[in-house]
Amino acid sequence: MKIHGLQKMTLLDFPGKVACTVFLGGCDLRCPFCHNAELIDGKAPAVMESEELLAFLKKRQGLLEGVAVTGGEPLLRGDELTALAERIRDLGYPLKLDTNGTHPERLRELMDRGLVSYVAMDIKNSPDRYAETCGLVKMDLAPVRESAALLAGGNTEYEFRTTVVAELHDGESFHAIGEWIRGAKRYYLQKFTDRDTVPFGGFHAPADEEMRKYREIMKSYVANTELRGVD
Repeated sequence: MKIHGLQKMTLLDFPGKVACTVFLGGCDLRCPFCHNAELIDGKAPAVMESEELLAFLKKRQGLLEGVAVTGGEPLLRGDELTALAERIRDLGYPLKLDTNGTHPERLRELMDRGLVSYVAMDIKNSPDRYAETCGLVKMDLAPVRESAALLAGGNTEYEFRTTVVAELHDGESFHAIGEWIRGAKRYYLQKFTDRDTVPFGGFHAPADEEMRKYREIMKSYVANTELRGVD
């Protein structure tokens, strides 16, 4: 299995743990504000194979406390990801998964088999602006809704999160998101940051005051709502 990136240590990507972050190529969405656009089509050069990653993890036993897997969309890897998750578990590491929620059947398998300890799922926007925010003409939201319901009704630790872009989100967006995920365990509003890797220009971060306003909107739906990227 090809690994397209490895951050050897992070204190941010797996809540409460010193972890490494594994990047997998390929995604079924085309979000124009994506920070990992080079991974979208899965054609980026691999930095290692899975056996090399597992050797790295074996050497870091006792130093690292977890493994975060992100992308792209990791669940596109299907059986390959399941096999990797099993071997990571066998080394004694809990696994955190980042997902866009478009593959609920694969998410369910990982959860049912106890292969994932924490899931961070993107809620891109309100339903009526979802396709636009994902860079698509149209989009079937049923799988995303199924994944959100699976997490909300399950026993796996999880968070929902939204990357907030000034041109794509407003107060109405968060009232609609709130109605959708009302009562969720935790929700994060992440402030968009422009980078060289963002595929399209013209997007901006909301002002901190706007982010705080959106947090207050969401707190009426999800009590545990917090900000990321705001001073």
